[in-house]
Amino acid sequence: MALAKLGVVVLDCPDPRALAGFYAEVLGGTVEGDGDWVDLKVPGGSALAFQRAPGHVPPRWPAGDASQQFHLDLVVEDLDTAEKGVLALGAKPLAEQGGKSFRVYADPAGHPFCLCAC
Repeated sequence: MALAKLGVVVLDCPDPRALAGFYAEVLGGTVEGDGDWVDLKVPGGSALAFQRAPGHVPPRWPAGDASQQFHLDLVVEDLDTAEKGVLALGAKPLAEQGGKSFRVYADPAGHPFCLCAC
């Protein structure tokens, strides 16, 4: 028997509303809230939350001496189309791209995420 269930994944960032807007464009959904805490309600999926973190320092990828903590794997039907979309929204490539199964990026606040072919 589980002791708990996952409520929400929370990403620290300097601007919660802006980062929630980025992920809303990538995943769909509705941005709710303002200020230091913003939620993204994703249709048919788990919610994401974004919390203001003054002095936020983005993780480095890859970095053996400074852990990235975690990253999001986002499943897509077409890597090339999804890549064009996330780059237009402000994502930055973190590795040489063109892979057949996944590609690695940083969101506008520096959190790593992968686009993964389904």
